[in-house]
Amino acid sequence: MRKIKAIIIDDSALVRNIITDLLESDGSIEVIATGKTGLDCVQLVEKLRPDVVTLDVEMPVMDGLTALKELSQKNIKVGVIMLSVLTQHGAKATFQALELGAIDFVPKPSTAMKMDMEDIGKLLKSKILGYFESEHRIQPPRVKVKVGNFPSIKKVPVKAIGIGTSTGGPNALQILFKQFPENFQYPIFVVQHMPAGFTKAFAERLDEISKIKVKEAENGEIVRPGWAYIAPGNFHMKIQRKDMNISIELDQGSPVNGHRPSVDVTFDSLSECYGPALLPIIMTGMGRDGADSIKRLRDKGSTTIAQDEKTSVIFGMNRQAIDLGAIDHIVALEDIVPQMIRIIKERGM
Repeated sequence: MRKIKAIIIDDSALVRNIITDLLESDGSIEVIATGKTGLDCVQLVEKLRPDVVTLDVEMPVMDGLTALKELSQKNIKVGVIMLSVLTQHGAKATFQALELGAIDFVPKPSTAMKMDMEDIGKLLKSKILGYFESEHRIQPPRVKVKVGNFPSIKKVPVKAIGIGTSTGGPNALQILFKQFPENFQYPIFVVQHMPAGFTKAFAERLDEISKIKVKEAENGEIVRPGWAYIAPGNFHMKIQRKDMNISIELDQGSPVNGHRPSVDVTFDSLSECYGPALLPIIMTGMGRDGADSIKRLRDKGSTTIAQDEKTSVIFGMNRQAIDLGAIDHIVALEDIVPQMIRIIKERGM
């Protein structure tokens, strides 16, 4: 496989040097240029046509958000990964960048971050490699599986929704949550692979744009109908039934499929609590987290949904679930909520 061509844009020479060293450490990525302003970003991308760009937000002359708008206006397609500062303002700007077309983000190297440089480097490289492979279809052959061709299982009414997603998920979830009707009375449990510190701001962002209540999940809290709970970064989210109440349990058990939070952990926990009354959805993201657990849910009698390839930033997690024969309905992003509501009605209120 040819080397992935990357451009690094950051007004700090130290950060540019650190990111260059991290990316070039194993020889799969070549940093072909660096710049320190958003204007540099637009000019270098136009001239060199890289595969991927790492982009800071706060820069002189032209900031990162303006650079993203310029690239969009010029109709230049390139994978942009934001280097995001762990502050309320930084998180807000990050989610704006995702709305403007950035594919993902990683924490910016800083003394305030608990993640060390090696961890940030591994995370950034995995996101770049996943995006590149998805864009160039460097994937194993598809397994031909008939969708929805399953033995008849007694259907029970839906009582809860589970959603698992990764790369491309923050923007996709915003589109999803704008569609939930005000009277939606089912609890929603969301696992979005995201570094610690960003999930609270992301939950607040979803709450702003949604007609239902959205929050970052807290350990021990009682689940309420019509509320959505976002798994906090660096914690697995599990659900427990105690007497008449259902509560959330957070723990820092070992990563599963390389992730904490893990979709598989949450889906398996939801399966124990709700069984086939759970409606699970798997969306855009690299890797296979969630594929095995959604298959177990399908086998138990849940009706399952996967986001389609066309509307996915990375057709990975959902692809794995489809190839396992775990999916009843493969639908475009904008059709997920309507399909969800149809299933709820079909299975009885």
